[in-house]
Amino acid sequence: MPKSATATPRPSTGRRVLVTGGAGFIGSHLVDRLLAQGHEVVVYDDFSTGFRRFLADAGHAGCRIVKGNLLDCERLRRALDGCDLVAHLAANADVRGGLDRPTLDLEQNTRATSVLLEAMRAAGVDRLLFSSTGAIYGEPSVFPTPEDAPLPLQTSLYGASKLAAEGLISAYCHGFGLRAWIFRFVSILGPRYSHGHVFDFVRKLRADPSTIDVLGDGRQRKSYLHVDDCIAGMLRALGDEPDPVAVYNLGHDASCVVDESLDWICHRLGVEPERRYAGGARGWVGDSPRVELDCTRMRALGWAPTRSIRASVESTVDYLVAEPWLLDARR
Repeated sequence: MPKSATATPRPSTGRRVLVTGGAGFIGSHLVDRLLAQGHEVVVYDDFSTGFRRFLADAGHAGCRIVKGNLLDCERLRRALDGCDLVAHLAANADVRGGLDRPTLDLEQNTRATSVLLEAMRAAGVDRLLFSSTGAIYGEPSVFPTPEDAPLPLQTSLYGASKLAAEGLISAYCHGFGLRAWIFRFVSILGPRYSHGHVFDFVRKLRADPSTIDVLGDGRQRKSYLHVDDCIAGMLRALGDEPDPVAVYNLGHDASCVVDESLDWICHRLGVEPERRYAGGARGWVGDSPRVELDCTRMRALGWAPTRSIRASVESTVDYLVAEPWLLDARR
């Protein structure tokens, strides 16, 4: 296969990895880690939610950036030339806004995954890392929730679209000989974090430190994981060859309620706002009031989180304070 004019010869032990959504929050951290390990990386991103400045540390010969839409199968196939692994992190991650644009999750999560699988098949690339979500469990009856828990009725379009994408991946693996690692994440925190409750609270308190509106009753219980621990888990699992699909929960054994995380955020910012609660057990339609995943399967590989949830929240706040451009860019 012809190499990019900007690419250096690939180390004999390295890979060439296509990272979809490589300019996004989690994707850009994965790009940095892969490059640090001596792999070549092709970033595929349409920059609708990602940022080129997240790739500032990746601007050297081992990384090529392709601006493209995931629904463009031919462009994807060309970007896959010479690759032997795909990390598929591109998605619409705005869970709360799903009902406002009901086809967005279908297009950007399910259909985009289908197009990517066809592009991989055409290019002869047979290894895939996929970022799924704990939202596929809906509102489970088992806590912490294991990978083989019975799937309840789906409560969000986001979770449903990711579950459908998992089904497509599994079918391609069984039908066409692909191998896939599927990771069901809790909410991820850390530098470059660009959406979610910590982001929303920091932006609101930056505009008005005297009051804060809280969706639901503040008692929703969730687990969170630092992005560095997330990437470490994904790459650790990569050494465990699936046959043909391996599914891992990736999260923290601990959890916290929304009010606790708001306490940590306010303490870090040095503010004491009046809290105004919308009420109800859920923040929005489709929001699961409790997310706690059983990560025994992931831990069996020798992986464990290195940061507490509080430390992850605080590092996220510190980053957003130091990089206020991101708060403004997401308005």
